[in-house]
Amino acid sequence: MYHTNEPVTFNRNCSVTLIPNGDEVELPEGAFGYITQELGGSFTIYIEGNLFRLSGKDADAIGKEAIIIPIIQNPKDYDHVSEIIWQQLKTCYDPEIPVNIVDLGLIYKCEVLHEKDTDENYQVIIDMTLTAPGCGMGPILMQDIKEKIEGLSCISTCNVELVFDPPWNQSMMSDEAKLQTGML
Repeated sequence: MYHTNEPVTFNRNCSVTLIPNGDEVELPEGAFGYITQELGGSFTIYIEGNLFRLSGKDADAIGKEAIIIPIIQNPKDYDHVSEIIWQQLKTCYDPEIPVNIVDLGLIYKCEVLHEKDTDENYQVIIDMTLTAPGCGMGPILMQDIKEKIEGLSCISTCNVELVFDPPWNQSMMSDEAKLQTGML
């Protein structure tokens, strides 16, 4: 779902992230707002002139269901595991831009490595960037990636590094992303 403007009331105290600076704050039970974006299992919520990101793991705080992490049927199939990892990356969204981080061109490297002495466990190394170096959402996006990748049964670790070389620009976006944002 893209933009909804669906009204919501928090049914419990809940930690959220203030957009765009990335500060964690707690919203009290009874806080009322509107969902402005519901993508990849997280929610952007407008409350009293501010935007907040609610993690999918806390979706129940607004009466929603958390997303289900896919099960990898054949962990020995490297190509299948890599495909699921890329699918998971496409569930990560910048809370201000309704485009996933893969189509935005923010993922510079995604390396999937077999753990030592096993063909069923993997380590994932990701280099990513941001649309703007000063964006306070960087650590939030990095944590979202880490949680979604490490949640896969055969992933032992996911290391996410923030890099700024080369600097991101709009030409790195997929045609689909450019179309979604009106740039094509």
